[in-house]
Amino acid sequence: MMLSRAKPAGATASSTATNEKKKRTPKLEHFIANRDYTGAITLLEFTKAIGKADDHTLLWLGFSCFHLGDYKKAMETYQSMTQDPNVDPLIHLYLACTYFFLGMYKEADDEAQKGPTCKLQNRLLFHLSHKFNDEKRLMGYHQNLQDVIEDQLSLASIHYLRSHYQEAIDIYKRILLENRDYLAINVYVAMCYYKLDYYDVSQEVLSVYLQNYPDSVIAINLKACNHFKLYNGKAAEQELKMLMEKMPPHFKFGDDLMRHNLVVFRNGEGALQIFPSLIDVIPEARLNLVIYHLNNDDIASAFNLMKDVEPSTPQEYILKGIVNAALGQEQESREHLKIAQQYFQLVGGSASECDTIPGRQCMSSCFFLLKQFDDVLIYLNSIKGYFYNDDTFNYNYGQAKVAVGAYDEAEEIFLTIQNEKFKNEYAYLSHLARCYIMNKKPRLAWDLYLKMETSSESFNLLQLIANDCYKQGQYYVSAKAFDVLERLDPSPEYWEGKRGACIGVFQQIVSGTEPKDLFRDVIGMLRNTSNPQVEYIVRILKKYAKDNGIKV
Repeated sequence: MMLSRAKPAGATASSTATNEKKKRTPKLEHFIANRDYTGAITLLEFTKAIGKADDHTLLWLGFSCFHLGDYKKAMETYQSMTQDPNVDPLIHLYLACTYFFLGMYKEADDEAQKGPTCKLQNRLLFHLSHKFNDEKRLMGYHQNLQDVIEDQLSLASIHYLRSHYQEAIDIYKRILLENRDYLAINVYVAMCYYKLDYYDVSQEVLSVYLQNYPDSVIAINLKACNHFKLYNGKAAEQELKMLMEKMPPHFKFGDDLMRHNLVVFRNGEGALQIFPSLIDVIPEARLNLVIYHLNNDDIASAFNLMKDVEPSTPQEYILKGIVNAALGQEQESREHLKIAQQYFQLVGGSASECDTIPGRQCMSSCFFLLKQFDDVLIYLNSIKGYFYNDDTFNYNYGQAKVAVGAYDEAEEIFLTIQNEKFKNEYAYLSHLARCYIMNKKPRLAWDLYLKMETSSESFNLLQLIANDCYKQGQYYVSAKAFDVLERLDPSPEYWEGKRGACIGVFQQIVSGTEPKDLFRDVIGMLRNTSNPQVEYIVRILKKYAKDNGIKV
């Protein structure tokens, strides 16, 4: 370093002290104490560059990179240290930790075994056992945990990862009672409440930490997720945008998480660009990509993403059920529908999920596939208050109401649906048409048909209108439907249906329940058919009309 210049004539002692203070080399301890890991790395890299690095320098460089979230650089630093045959065995554990955070679990396990037997090794192997789904090994390391804060935090995190959120909360709260200055534990508690769908409670607990650390990436991200659940995607996106504007360009911690969540907040915008590269980084990325494919009717892609997943969380079980149900309906596969029903039953019947909203949705889906609609309604009625304006919920709710004959309620529910895609589906049109017919509004059902393009679905709707109206004694609309059916497919069955409906209209005109001016329409429909019976029936109708002064 260059020496300071001599002070100029007339300089005071105080100004000299100030200049010396300005030029004083920053200390590593200062950066570490202030968690300024970027500053620490800069100083350590400079020390390396001038050839003054030693094991102590590399150790702190690995530590700083790890805590900054640059696990790759931390890994490279520790790897260089392990080349020394006399390296401290602890370095193997530190390297194993970087492997763990990079998702290299096999490498992490191998490296951890080379480290010394200690609490850190036990905690790391405990988490790796969870990643390997090795229950026996997991319980072995569980027994080695002690009643110290680090071990208890590790246990709580495993509870969280296994969806045992209340058990995790109990551990966190016990630690907080004895260590109120451990503010970060409030974030963990808030995450548990978020997973339990208590978003307002999560937000309240989280605020304790945010008051002290308002620029925390993890805390702001969780706050954004709470806003997404409580309000909407725009409110959530605004929280993340404010954070991202403050972040320096070199700061990468949480970058993948924020990119992932922004796609979710934007209702899937950019999903195909962001999610695929994050599938093995963020567990939810695969699930959200599956949801994106389902929302865009790409059932095959959704199924392929889930087919090799061994579900371990309720969300994974639910999505396995949904993709199997969707594929089963698309391919008319009883096998896939049976698998879907079993997945839904597993979630809805589990002790941890039976009283949650998703749990009750699963049970309703299970009974829906079993066609036990009275049971479907028991579960849907219990949660309908949470889905007042939810089109998907109302679509299923309306179908269940139709299945049990509650046509007045079903009609009202179907008419609340705003989603144009749903409103153009045959299932929606056919169920609403049936409601209109059963509620004595057959002309509204006929209007639904008139708005459709000619297709196999419009043909099927015509059949439904023709037959349902006939059964309900709504013969005029039934006759019109059978007339169109017969012109599209001159089948004896449709002629017989039209003949019976036309005679039914005649009977209703005679009894005064239908207006006399329908005579002309009925005769016109009959004459659309070349059948010897037509003239005989028309002659009888005309005679009645003449005898009663009706113009035809």
